[in-house]
Amino acid sequence: MPEQPYHHGNLRQELLEQAETTLSRSGVDGLSLRQLARDAGVSHAAPSRHFRDKQALLDALSESGFLKMTDAMARAVAAPAAPRERLFALAEAYVRFAMDHTELLALMYSTKHAPGATAQLIAAGQSAMDLTVSVVCDAQSGGEISTGDPTTIALVAFSTFHGIAMLAAGQMLDGAPVAEVVAAASDLLWAGLTA
Repeated sequence: MPEQPYHHGNLRQELLEQAETTLSRSGVDGLSLRQLARDAGVSHAAPSRHFRDKQALLDALSESGFLKMTDAMARAVAAPAAPRERLFALAEAYVRFAMDHTELLALMYSTKHAPGATAQLIAAGQSAMDLTVSVVCDAQSGGEISTGDPTTIALVAFSTFHGIAMLAAGQMLDGAPVAEVVAAASDLLWAGLTA
């Protein structure tokens, strides 16, 4: 296929989608702006209009991942009215996203916590925690769970479900069904918060 001088569609989005596919298949080391340009059928210089280098691509891919993850979590908590069900839906959505995007999730957190992480990336990464804090605050304001620092409670909940997701992705739950582990952790967390 002959290379085009420039892509007339949404090249940035196409490159991010291809990068995510490559990441899941080949890891970070398999990502190359030049290869992504070839795959998109554009000149090797075309991606530089959107990403100055590979790190800029990784930052954008991580930011996009956080936004997708938060969107999935927000959609999950939009339907249930009861605070307990909202927390459970949030946990399920997070674990599902983490298991479906294992390589992306690892990149997201490592990039967010790297020195020199962009403000946009940090804000995107914070959005999932902010959503978790809002679920905790709603439960507290309704008298469903005990008072306490909602950010700390959200961090404990988030850490719990992140741990389950990482164990499940690594096939380290010793055969226990993921959904049952998420449900048990949600019940235990809720019981602790209502005690």
